[in-house]
Amino acid sequence: MQRTIFSTPLIHPMLRTFSKWFLHLKGWQVVGELPAEAAKSVLIAAPHTSNWDLPYTLMVCLVLRLNIYWMGKVQIFRFPFGPVMRWLGGIAVDRSKSNNLVADSAEAIKAAQNALQLIVPPEGTRSKTRYWKTGFYHIALSAKVPIVLAFLDYERKIGGLGPVFKPTGDIEADMLSIKAFYAPIKGKNAAQFEAGA
Repeated sequence: MQRTIFSTPLIHPMLRTFSKWFLHLKGWQVVGELPAEAAKSVLIAAPHTSNWDLPYTLMVCLVLRLNIYWMGKVQIFRFPFGPVMRWLGGIAVDRSKSNNLVADSAEAIKAAQNALQLIVPPEGTRSKTRYWKTGFYHIALSAKVPIVLAFLDYERKIGGLGPVFKPTGDIEADMLSIKAFYAPIKGKNAAQFEAGA
């Protein structure tokens, strides 16, 4: 995997210090920690309702000392932003093409020599949607890694890591459990997020 802000010497500690200062200034609290058994894991990024989710997510992850990669639509990787987005941990996803994204992502996690957390927004869009995409679930199942329920609650100004969830293979039951955790959490544009769908 490419070098990112999370693995760049000197830059990482400076950005972590800035992130702690900025979040404190804005009244945000960062909670949770990544247990050792989730060093390799899939993180759900929910709710995803605003462009502000990316900078806040990056700052929370810096504070928590995570080593994340995140998936984003291919359009935000167009020139001249591509190199910056990749340095921020971005992986371009072209939703118009059929590909082996789940299999490739699972293999990348398994092949990683060090800790690696892959962030996947289940809504797949900032727009209002009733249905979650299940790619994050299949990646975790394939890679045999846990799912970490990460969140940004703009109403309470709390961001961080919730419970670690181990997929059982019963996707319907597991999705109900996962969505129950997110039901009370409010995104920046809360009306666009429905965890109960």
